[in-house]
Amino acid sequence: MKAVTQLNPYNQTVVLQGYGLGGRSPAYFAEQFKKDHNIRVKFGEEVLTLPDQVDGVEVRNTGGRSDILFYVHDDDVLEFARIKLELNCRWWEDIAYNDYQYIYPQEILDKYPFKW
Repeated sequence: MKAVTQLNPYNQTVVLQGYGLGGRSPAYFAEQFKKDHNIRVKFGEEVLTLPDQVDGVEVRNTGGRSDILFYVHDDDVLEFARIKLELNCRWWEDIAYNDYQYIYPQEILDKYPFKW
């Protein structure tokens, strides 16, 4: 039997809410995550949220929050799950299941499909 080689060990997409790079590099973000939490991550991108909506109507003075989308290494997902709430992180799929996809631009939703 031939062994299957995994091409991409970073499969779980995560949203870090209310946090931007602040001029730091994506590599710095990944290095700090490894240093602070011993969890391997791969940076996706920083996204500005769209305004909240109530009954399809935009709520004034909302939106514009920086969120970071990143991926967690498959072997580190269980450890990450243990600390994700204290870091203000959500699984990307939580956005869909809780009907918050409207706060992200369509091109982001297309680029990061929900996997569950």
